[in-house]
Amino acid sequence: LLAPLAVLPARQGAGVGGELVRAGIAACANAGFGIVLVLGHLGYYPRFGFEVAAEYGIFAPYPTEPIEAFMVLESVPGALEGVRGVVRPAAVLLHEEMWRE
Repeated sequence: LLAPLAVLPARQGAGVGGELVRAGIAACANAGFGIVLVLGHLGYYPRFGFEVAAEYGIFAPYPTEPIEAFMVLESVPGALEGVRGVVRPAAVLLHEEMWRE
């Protein structure tokens, strides 16, 4: 899970968030995680290659509004093949209030 992401308002629009997302994706791939998930803004994350997770049969542990806000990116080619179901994050992230955009 690539989250949370925050940039000080004074620094927004300067590319800081994009660098953080790209670095996070690269770190996940380098650590052997072939799939990166995010709950975030539909106007922001698709520019990095994120797609609606539900279209792949992948769902958040709690309902998200909108459902399209839960997105997936394949950081290692072929990693999404055969992957389906409800994500089960670490216990520290398994709180319903954390699954709101």
